[in-house]
Amino acid sequence: MSTAIEQPTDSELRALLAQLKLPEKLAMLAGRSAWETHAVDRLAIPSLRVSDGPNGARGSDFFNEKTAACFPACVSIAATFNQALTRRVGKALGQETQTKGSYVLLGPTVCPHRSPLGGRNFESFSEDPLLTGLMASEYVRGLQSERVGATVKHFAVNEQDTKRFTVNETVSDRALREIYLRPFEITVKNSSPWCIMTSYPKVNGAYVDAQPTFIQNILRGEWGFDGLVMSDWGAVSNSFDSIKYGLDLEMPGPAYHRGVETLTKGIEDGLLDIKSVDDRVFALLKLLQRTGKFTDRREAVTEEAVDNPEHRALIREAGGEGIVLLKNKENFLPINSKKVRRIALLGPLAKTAAAHGGGSASLNSHYRISPYDAFKARLGSDVEITSSKGAHIFRAYPDIAAGLVSDAGSGFTATFFSSANFSGNSFYTKLFPVGNLISIMDDKATGAKAIRFKATYHPPKSGNHYLSFSGIGPSKLYIDKVLVSDQTEQTKDAMDYFLGVQDEARFQFSFDSAKTYDIIIETTQPPVKNCDLHLMEDTIGAHLGFIDQTEKETDLLAEAVELAKDADIAICFVGNSTQWETEGQDMAAMVLPADGSQDALIASVAAVNPNTIVVNTTGVAVELPWLDKVSAVLQAWYAGQETGNAVLDVLLGEVNPSGKLPISWPRKYEHTACYGNFGLDSYDSLQVEYVEGVNVGYRHFDQQYGTDKEVLFPFGYGLSYTTFELSDATISGNLSGASDLVTVSVTVANTGSRAGSETVQVYVAPPKTDSANGRPPKALATFTKIFLHPGEKRTVSAGFGRDCIAYWDDQNKDTGKWRVDVGAHEILIATSSRPTDTKARLVLEIAEGFHFAP
Repeated sequence: MSTAIEQPTDSELRALLAQLKLPEKLAMLAGRSAWETHAVDRLAIPSLRVSDGPNGARGSDFFNEKTAACFPACVSIAATFNQALTRRVGKALGQETQTKGSYVLLGPTVCPHRSPLGGRNFESFSEDPLLTGLMASEYVRGLQSERVGATVKHFAVNEQDTKRFTVNETVSDRALREIYLRPFEITVKNSSPWCIMTSYPKVNGAYVDAQPTFIQNILRGEWGFDGLVMSDWGAVSNSFDSIKYGLDLEMPGPAYHRGVETLTKGIEDGLLDIKSVDDRVFALLKLLQRTGKFTDRREAVTEEAVDNPEHRALIREAGGEGIVLLKNKENFLPINSKKVRRIALLGPLAKTAAAHGGGSASLNSHYRISPYDAFKARLGSDVEITSSKGAHIFRAYPDIAAGLVSDAGSGFTATFFSSANFSGNSFYTKLFPVGNLISIMDDKATGAKAIRFKATYHPPKSGNHYLSFSGIGPSKLYIDKVLVSDQTEQTKDAMDYFLGVQDEARFQFSFDSAKTYDIIIETTQPPVKNCDLHLMEDTIGAHLGFIDQTEKETDLLAEAVELAKDADIAICFVGNSTQWETEGQDMAAMVLPADGSQDALIASVAAVNPNTIVVNTTGVAVELPWLDKVSAVLQAWYAGQETGNAVLDVLLGEVNPSGKLPISWPRKYEHTACYGNFGLDSYDSLQVEYVEGVNVGYRHFDQQYGTDKEVLFPFGYGLSYTTFELSDATISGNLSGASDLVTVSVTVANTGSRAGSETVQVYVAPPKTDSANGRPPKALATFTKIFLHPGEKRTVSAGFGRDCIAYWDDQNKDTGKWRVDVGAHEILIATSSRPTDTKARLVLEIAEGFHFAP
C-alpha cells in the first residue's frame, strides 16, 4: 500500500549510523531471534520481522502457526508463462505478508532446475534462466509494490539438497554465468529486489560468504545491487570474512558466528574493520527505511489469519492457468458432465489437496479444496461420485490428531525441562495440536534438554490401530503408564527427521472407543551432534503417527479397480507428498512413490476402464510407464489451497488449459545430462561436478533429438482445447549497444471452437560457426502470451536485447566478458522447444562481433 509519510533520507540514515555505539552495531549484524532483527531502543531503531516463504506468508511458527493463504508453487506460476499474472501473485503475497506482521518475505527461489530429482525444484520456476529471471522479476515487482521486501534466493548454486550444508560444487565460469547466476542477474537488474539470501553449499571450494566472488564482486560490484544480503538460516560459515565480503545479516538469531564479543575481539585483532561493519549495518537501516519501519510501520503487529476472497479467486485462477495438458487422446477432454453418469475419483491425492511441497514452503492453509471436495460440490447432485485411495504413499505414518485433548486444548501439552532427566521445575509449556512434536526455532524453548508431552486420547473408532513412534534423541512412549516403545538411540540425521523422513518403530495397539487413554512421550536432546546444520544441535522432538486399522488393511487397489469398472470415467489423482518432495533432500529416482503402487494403480484402472484420466501432482517430471494406456494426462504441480477447484475447472473446460512446461520431461532419469552427478551420487564424497556445463534441460535434449534419449515432452509444451496457427513472422532492429532491441512479430489465429491462450516462444540459434564454442543448439530469447476468441486473429510482438544472444567468453584472453559473435543468428518462432514445433524461421545478421561487460 502506498503512503505519503516521509521516510528518512539516506543522509539521515548515515547520521543515525554515526550515533550507534560499536556493541549496538555489532548486535545488528545478526538476528535477534528466528525471524526478527535487533532493535536499538535508544535511537528508536525498530526491529523487522521476516516470514517464509515463496508460496505464502507462513508467519513465525513452523508447526502451529495461524492459517495463511497458500498460493501455487513457483513452478506452477512459471508454467503460466504469464508475467502480468505473476506480478498480481507477488502483490497479493505482499498483502498476505503484512497480515503476519512481517515486511520481508523469504522468496522467490530462482535456482534453475538442474535435475528432475531436485527435492526443492517446485519452489523455483524453471530449468531456463531467462524464463526464471523474467517471472521472478514480476513476482518481486508485485511484492515490493506493497512495500514488502522480496528475498531472492539462494545465491548461488543451490540446485541440490543432498548434503547441502557441506557439499562442494564444482561449476565452470561459463555455466555459472549463463545458467546459474543468470536468473539472479535478470531479477536484480530488472526489479531491484531489496534482499538476497545466500546459499549453503561450497562453490568451487569455498562457501559463498567466505570468498569475494559472489556477493562483493558480482552481486554488488558488477550488477550494482544496493539491498541487504542475508544468510540462509544457519548458512554463515565464518565470523569475519562473511562481513568483509558483503554478507549483511546472519540469520537466524541469536548470533552463532557473530556474537558481539567475538566481533569485538576480531576488531581488536585486526581481523575486522569498522568500515565493513558500517556498510553491513547501513544495509539493514536501508531495508528498515524501504519497508516503512521508521514511520507508519514502526510498531509490531500481531499475526492474523486473514482469508481474503480476492486472494482465493487469484489462487484458483493462477492454479488453473498453470496446469499443463500433456495428453488428450481424440479430444477426450473436456468432460461433458451432462453425458456422464458415474465418475470414480481414485488415488492417494483424490481426497487430499496437495497444495504445496515440504520444508520452507509448508504452511497451515486457511483451507484446502481436494479434487473430491470440488467434484462433490459442483457435480454431486447430478453425477454419482465414488472414491478410493487406491494406494498408500506415506513415508512416515500421518500425525496422530483426532481425539487428542490436553490441559491446554486439543493436542499435546509440552513441558520443557532444562535437565535431561526431567528433574527440577519446568520452565515453559506449549500446545502441539498433532503428533508432530518438535522445538525447532522456538526462542522460548532455548536451553531445554528434555520435553514431556501429555495428552488424553479419545479414540474416534475402536480397533487394533497402527502406530509409529520416533524421536530425534532417546525417546519413550507410554500409554496408560505402560512403556510401549523405547527408542534408546538418537536418530541418524536430525534434519531428515525434521522434514518427515523418520526411521520409526511401527506397531499396533488395541483401542476401545468407549475408553480414554493417557499418552505420555518423554524425549531428550541427542547426546551427540547428528546434523551438519548447527540450528538442529539443540532441537528436541518426537513423532507419533497413526493409521486406522481398517484403512491400513483394506485392499485399496482392488477397491479402486472395482469402482473403475463401474464408472463412465475414472480419474487417478497421483503424485508426491511433502514427505517425498521437500527441502532438505533430493529424490532417489524419477518415479512416483511408493514402491510402484501408484503406477500399478493407474495401469490396473486403465486396464478395466478405457476412459482413464491421470492428474499428476508433483513439482518435477516423473516416469509415465502407463502413458499409452490412458486417455488424458494433466500436470497439476502444487496449485495451492484451491487445487481441487483449479483442476476441475480445467477438466470441465471452464478453463481452457494454457499451461506450458517450464521444464523438459525426460523419459528416464538416465537420459539427463547430469545423470550420475547429482544428489545422492555425492552423498559420501561431498563433491558434485556440474559435468554438463551449460547443457541444462532443453539445451541438452535438443542434442538428443531423433535418438532413443529424446525428451518425452519438451520445454514449452502444453496442449489446449482449441487450435492455433502462427503466420506472417517479421523481425526488426539490430544489436550492438546496451539499449538496442530486436523485435519479433507474428500473427496468431485461434482456428478452433473455444477461446484460449497461446504462448509464442522465440528462440535464438547461434551462427553455425559457433559449434566450436560448445554453444547449445538454441536458447529462449523472449516469449509472449495471447488470449483469443474462436476465429480471432491478432499480431503480437516481443523484444530482446544483446544479453539474449550473448555467451560468456571463456576462451578469449579478454576474460570476464560477454561475447556476441558475428554472423547469422537464426530466430525460431515456436510453441515449444521441440524442433517440429517451430512455426517460422527468421535471420538476425550481426555484422560485427563484440564484447560487453557484465
